[in-house]
Amino acid sequence: MSTLGIAVIGTGKMGADHVRRIGEAVGGARVVALADPDGDRVKEVAAGLDGVGAYTDPAAAVAAPGVDAVLIASPGPAHEEAILHALGRELPVLCEKPLTPDPEGALRVLEAERRLGRRLVQVGFMRRFDAEYERLKELLDAGGIGRPLFLHCRHRNAASPSFFTSDMLISDSVVHEVDAARWLLGQEVTAVTVLSPTPSSAAPEGLRDPRLVLLETSGGAVVDVEIFVNCGFGYQVQCEAVGESGSARIGDGHAMVVQSGGRWGGEITQDFTTRFADAYDRQVRRWVAAAARGRVDGPDAWDGYAAAAVSEAGLAAARSGVRTEVRLAERPELYAR
Repeated sequence: MSTLGIAVIGTGKMGADHVRRIGEAVGGARVVALADPDGDRVKEVAAGLDGVGAYTDPAAAVAAPGVDAVLIASPGPAHEEAILHALGRELPVLCEKPLTPDPEGALRVLEAERRLGRRLVQVGFMRRFDAEYERLKELLDAGGIGRPLFLHCRHRNAASPSFFTSDMLISDSVVHEVDAARWLLGQEVTAVTVLSPTPSSAAPEGLRDPRLVLLETSGGAVVDVEIFVNCGFGYQVQCEAVGESGSARIGDGHAMVVQSGGRWGGEITQDFTTRFADAYDRQVRRWVAAAARGRVDGPDAWDGYAAAAVSEAGLAAARSGVRTEVRLAERPELYAR
């Protein structure tokens, strides 16, 4: 198989990490073009790579010589345009979440794929590639704890970045639990309720942190998500599934526990790129292998659309304080499972 040439759109923290990943941990692929509106940053990232074109226009990077696939790691509002450029050239895409910031944009992506007659877009919900999440999925699919009744989820960050907003707790953070719940349960989210305690004293002024998000599903399960992005002690993602005949929990992170001096304890991961490093590696490897065959092997554009629709309902619920139903378009035949 020939080496897959990849254009990476966005060279911030996530994009630069993917550039490193493709060079060090992913076989059968190489970066051939980079794009970022910050000209100095894109040149800096490109400087360490041989023969890589550096562009400030995503369309130019997508159209660069040798590009066989596109990895999008730019901010969410820029995703739709870059995806449509790639689809215009019938190139496979791996797009970091969100697919688009709103369901309307995601529907336009679905329509672009429908016109092509095949799925080319994969969304970067990397938890589906995490070993613990995979084991939990296998257990639930096998009926190991009976019919799932609850998912109890915790999503905590040590501190939020300066640009983080109250809406982003749902659209940029809880969206991971939305996709994980849909995938683990094999059900759609039908309604969202958001409860907000008095903000933590560690939260920046105006940030409604933490929050409790309740998701109802089409199969009658209930998912609760504690999102706390200024917990202070580290990065922590946990999920407990409770079924009719048992329960299972992942995310405790007890790789090593030290007992010394009358105390016991371990380390808490401080960053998502560390906690999910293996999941990111596996995600990109599988995307590269699938893209080389013109296929999608992971969450597709419908999954991205569904997550955007749930996020929209979640934002409405947060503002109104009342339970809000999720409005989903009819699922196109192209995305039938």
